[in-house]
Amino acid sequence: MELKWLLYVALLALGTFAIQAHDMDDDNDGDDVVDIEDDLDDGIEEVEESKPETSSPPPTPKVTYRAPVPTGEVYFVESFDKGTLDGWILSKAKKDDTDDEISKYDGKWEVQDMKDTKLPGDKGLDYKLHFIFRHKNPKTGKYEEKHAKRPDADLKTYFTDKKTHLYTLVLNPDNSFEILVDQTVVNSGNLLNDMSPPVNPPREIEDPNDQKPEDWDERPKIPDPDAVKPDDWDEDAPAKIPDENAVKPEGWLDDEPEYVADPDAEKPEDWDEDMDGEWEAPQVANPKCESAPGCGTWQRPMIDNPNYKGKWKPPMIDNVNYQGIWKPRKIPNPDFFEDLEPFKMTPFSAVGLELWSMTSDIFFDNFIICTERAVADDWANDGWGLKKAADGAAEPGVVGQMMAAAEERPWLWVVYILTVALPVFLVVLFCCSGKKQPSAAEYKKTDAPQPDVMSEEKEEEKDKGDKEEEEEEETNEEKLGRQT
Repeated sequence: MELKWLLYVALLALGTFAIQAHDMDDDNDGDDVVDIEDDLDDGIEEVEESKPETSSPPPTPKVTYRAPVPTGEVYFVESFDKGTLDGWILSKAKKDDTDDEISKYDGKWEVQDMKDTKLPGDKGLDYKLHFIFRHKNPKTGKYEEKHAKRPDADLKTYFTDKKTHLYTLVLNPDNSFEILVDQTVVNSGNLLNDMSPPVNPPREIEDPNDQKPEDWDERPKIPDPDAVKPDDWDEDAPAKIPDENAVKPEGWLDDEPEYVADPDAEKPEDWDEDMDGEWEAPQVANPKCESAPGCGTWQRPMIDNPNYKGKWKPPMIDNVNYQGIWKPRKIPNPDFFEDLEPFKMTPFSAVGLELWSMTSDIFFDNFIICTERAVADDWANDGWGLKKAADGAAEPGVVGQMMAAAEERPWLWVVYILTVALPVFLVVLFCCSGKKQPSAAEYKKTDAPQPDVMSEEKEEEKDKGDKEEEEEEETNEEKLGRQT
């Protein structure tokens, strides 16, 4: 048992030493910045010195950006790698009925070199990803916006992790659609079933000229016309009455008020009676009432009136003339049309960007519109794929992330140590906790009965001892025979 406690104490001491050693390393490091590439180079130089000159370490992998090139037919493609905004027009918008100085929201945008792959997101409380398309009514010729249902996925991470993200919209000839972020589907549906308002209007509508008849009865229950108020029903009886059985407690101070002026209060020096009026000390609880059951005029407590019935109302019965809830009749919808192929959207000849954000540092590039999914995926891999690889190379590994988390929350070191030490302690405890056999001396001290049958191991030791004694006797007899 002592061995178990010694192991447990040793493990705790080892964990404490590890924490102190980490803290000392942090203190020694200070605010120094560690260059991983320099450390790798130093390590490579040491390996080169210890190895023959013929061997050389493999080159460090690097992510090199190149302008993406479409691998198939496209309708529109823009990567902004030309360094200019040729073909783009800065539009100007203005709110109606608003002063020109405050109604403009024509911002400035330009081509910039990326200095950091971490992109800040908008700090809004709600995170939305819209899919809206304009549908033309074939009868009226008017356009109406159709909004896709809201995604069920949590989009907060995409807007707050400050990383580069890829947004994709896929429309299929069967009217199904998919919205992807970083090649992961976050919303999907069908243009005929999952848009609001629906693409196709209903076949029938309620007749706007239909009116409910005057004698239409929509009341499922009505007051019983034959019911009569009972003679003993008192509508004027109060709901609460004084308790006549109550008795004023002994020691009640009738002449003492509940609150008195604070005797320690003093009028402020800047108090102006002409401006502030006559000064009065603030009211405080009467100290004489603290030891008494109460102060002031005693009144009987109020209780529920057993004779209270309230205003009489006749009971409700089923309405024999009930006709149900009236609804206007249905008529064919004069504006009905059926577009079974809304994926064939209105042709467009331009791409526009409408940005509403409280964050200035927002970057975007690499737009593509095409008919082949594979072409879009290749374009994404050549552009966004490289940026994602660069982000991944800059991020620390699992061990690095655990170390960084522990630096912010030191209590995590205890969790790490216990996670490693507890299994080791349990294994050692299990291996060292064998049942100890009592010795012969213990039997003599306690007078406990000894087992009659010896174990197989003790029997083997006894047989071995008997054999050795027989061999020794034979050897002694041979020696005596030679001497005689």
